[in-house]
Amino acid sequence: MLPKFQELNIPVILGHGDVSGGVGYAKNRACLQSTGEFLCFLDSDDVMEVDRLKLQYEAALSTENNGQYAFVGSQFTRKPEGSTGRYARWACNLSNDELQNQIYTSFGPTLIAPTWFISRKLFDEVGGFNEQHLTGYPEDLEFFYKALSLAQLRKVAKPLVMYRWHPGCATFIVDEKTIFKLRIEELQRNILENWETITIWNAGKHGRRFYKFLHPENQKKVIAFCDVSERKIRQGFYEIYDETNRKVQARIPIIHHKDAKPPTVLCVKLDMTDGQFEEYLAQKNWKESVDYVHFS
Repeated sequence: MLPKFQELNIPVILGHGDVSGGVGYAKNRACLQSTGEFLCFLDSDDVMEVDRLKLQYEAALSTENNGQYAFVGSQFTRKPEGSTGRYARWACNLSNDELQNQIYTSFGPTLIAPTWFISRKLFDEVGGFNEQHLTGYPEDLEFFYKALSLAQLRKVAKPLVMYRWHPGCATFIVDEKTIFKLRIEELQRNILENWETITIWNAGKHGRRFYKFLHPENQKKVIAFCDVSERKIRQGFYEIYDETNRKVQARIPIIHHKDAKPPTVLCVKLDMTDGQFEEYLAQKNWKESVDYVHFS
């Protein structure tokens, strides 16, 4: 590969260290060694299309101030074809509004990291990637969250990266609990602090886990769990028991989803019910990020 670049007079800077500093460290060193106004990320096991740089550069310049705070992604293909189908469908089909609205799901950033093309100014003001963890930390998600207050998100509606899946992907060694905590903290800071009441859509384990990780002041805002399961609805209430004082600390009603009132946190996985959940939600005529938010 390097001889081909040399033949085309394309300069290549190589850097290495004796000891691994982790993913965040490696990305930061690469960015510091580069000189351009924009940074295009490509993982070593992925492949990008020949027009990726052109199309993402044009998309970046289309944002305000000639892309000073541009954060551009793209659609992608997977190899093997069909791997992580739900994730790929979600990420590739997000609308411009959903790029901002669906940032709290377990899927992670709405612009996937292997497709990132961002301004250096944005990178510098965010402060780069977290270098404190060698492995098992979602530095991409943390960077994405930090960038959102500044960034202008764009997605090129064309597959520009072949995103390779294999059992050794770094994604699989990232601690799920750490991701969950990052997500719920971001949701509470940006959304729930502004809500006077909260309904949780899912009276099962996902909804209850969500409730348990809320700050005490937000737990007090929860007025109901809602669900489609008649068995759960017949329970009537979800009781939170204080083991220390041996008493019921809270008793929250479980209601039918048809009776749920906004604002509501949806703790239901997308694309898992043959469209039934999505149909129920559409019937509500609610507005995303105003009446509801996804936390699946």
